[in-house]
Parts: sequence; structure tokens; C-alpha cells
Amino acid sequence: MKDITVLVHGLGQNESSWKSIKNSCYEDKIKTVEPNLFKLIKNKECIYDNVYTAFCKYLNSLEGKINLVGISLGGILALNYATDYPEKVLSIVIIGVPFKIPKMLLKFQNIVFKFMPEKSFKQIGCSKKQLLSLTKSMENLDYIKKLSKIKCDTCIICGEKDKANIKSVRLLKENIKNSKIVLIENVGHVVNIENPEGLYKKMKEFWSNLENK
Repeated sequence: MKDITVLVHGLGQNESSWKSIKNSCYEDKIKTVEPNLFKLIKNKECIYDNVYTAFCKYLNSLEGKINLVGISLGGILALNYATDYPEKVLSIVIIGVPFKIPKMLLKFQNIVFKFMPEKSFKQIGCSKKQLLSLTKSMENLDYIKKLSKIKCDTCIICGEKDKANIKSVRLLKENIKNSKIVLIENVGHVVNIENPEGLYKKMKEFWSNLENK
């Protein structure tokens, strides 16, 4: 692959969550970048709109076309970007992405975050307040209607044990043209950490099929 691949982390992660995937890409001479979403917004309020605006600015600054890989929040951002800038995106790999934003799950996640020590958040490059603000701002997010605008090939990946999102893969496929479903055995939501080798194998197969078209 000659184009650049962008690895986009999820909530509770940062760019280091892609370390194993990045190393595999390097061995295969695949150029990658791994933006830290919290650093992109700099001093602005940590809400979804600001994160997405900064994310778009970052991607638009990259030369040439891109292959997007995003897990959870990163996958939502990838889909959102591909609907607004379809001419910039060559392919998409999304992992553990909900079809609709699960409001109750976000509220439960916020409760968990509130009881976590501040040092846990500093490790991923944000504060507790920032992460709580971001999840709160996503409760009414609706990107489903725009999915039909995606033109590129899309690989929808989910861990078989990711009960919160396992049903979403079928609904996403129904709404995204040129998409395929891939389930990874014996893993839950954070596939890039639980089984990076298995995830990379599926990503590489997807990219290889595109090159052979």
C-alpha cells in the first residue's frame, strides 16, 4: 500500500493502543500515522464537534488519499469523515462501532469514569473532566442518515464477545455500500489490544483484496 493509513483510537485509549498494529504495518512497509484525538483539540472544549473539526483539519492536511482505521469513537469519526470528504478516503476499517449511540451505555461509562483516579486519564492524554464532557456530548449524535454517502470499500470488524456491538455490524452493512463483515473469535470490544495479530491479519486481507480488484 503506497498511501497513508490513519489509525484512530477510541475512548479510553490513545495512539499507543495501536503499537502492535503500527509495528506490523512498518514490517509490511505500510505508512501509518496515529493521531491523539485529545491533543488535536488543543485548548478547546472537549466535545464531539470540536474533536471532529480538529480531526478533519488534521486529515485534510495529509497529502494524498488515506485508508482509515478506527475503533469505537475512532470508527465513528472515520465514518463521519468519509461522508463529508468521500474523495479523500480510499478505504475504511471500523472496529466495534455502534449503529446508534447507546445512551444508557454512555451514562454507565460516565459513572465508571467518575470513580476512576485522575492518573488513569493522564495516561491517555486527557483529564477526567474532558472525557466526561466528550461522552456527554455524544449522547444525541446521529450519523446514520449520512452513511449512504460513503463510496469506498469498508470492512466492518467486531469481536465475537463484543455483545454491545455485535448486532450493529449487520445494520451498518445494510447502510454502507461496498461493505463486508468480519468477526474475530474469542475477543471483546478492544480488539486492537486483545488480539492485534488477528486484527492485523484481517486488515491486511481486506487491503490485499482491494489491490487485486
